[in-house]
Amino acid sequence: MRPTLHPRVKICCISSVEEAKLAIDCGASALGLVGNMPSGPGIIEDSLIKEIARAVPPPIATFLLTSETNADGIIDHYRRVHTSTIQLVDALTDNGYEKIRTALPGVKLVQVIHVIDDDSIKEAIRIAPFVHAILLDSGNPNLEIKELGGTGRTHDWELSKKIREQVDIPVFLAGGLQANNVRAAIDVVHPFGLDLCSGVRTNGKLDRKKLVDFFEAVDG
Repeated sequence: MRPTLHPRVKICCISSVEEAKLAIDCGASALGLVGNMPSGPGIIEDSLIKEIARAVPPPIATFLLTSETNADGIIDHYRRVHTSTIQLVDALTDNGYEKIRTALPGVKLVQVIHVIDDDSIKEAIRIAPFVHAILLDSGNPNLEIKELGGTGRTHDWELSKKIREQVDIPVFLAGGLQANNVRAAIDVVHPFGLDLCSGVRTNGKLDRKKLVDFFEAVDG
């Protein structure tokens, strides 16, 4: 897909209506709301995800991060929260993308690809026709306790660049982004969007100064 000059920014691990408002006030285009996960930060109850999603005004996107791995489980999870977007942080065991899109026609699907090696490129190319966007992160779903995001680590941006160049849908870049490295990440990958959690937090709480510094760095 054609490189984006000014990436959109998704702030993840939102834990309250107040954090949602702070992120939007600082310039976020999207918010990540983390459902039950085997590991990682920012997990909140589905009832709170629903409350935050209802409080967020359009056109701000709300992403449900779900670790469900089959279509029925994902559809059921979505119907408990009603976000605008579903972020699939793990691979689907039943390849049920069409079933999800048929059941939830107004909802966007974003598949996370954990960028590990050249196989990640192949996976992204295979999945791209079935989803609305891909999000490149630094987890490892092959571990005994799966890492499905929120690691605070960067990955090989050259691999992410190759993925962005070879798929025809928007690509979000995640993994260890913060004010002091985001311009370098943008210059290498040219993503449609950026996604971050720990890089704008202090002691787990969203930090206004770090948000401002991050958005200033994105603006260059």
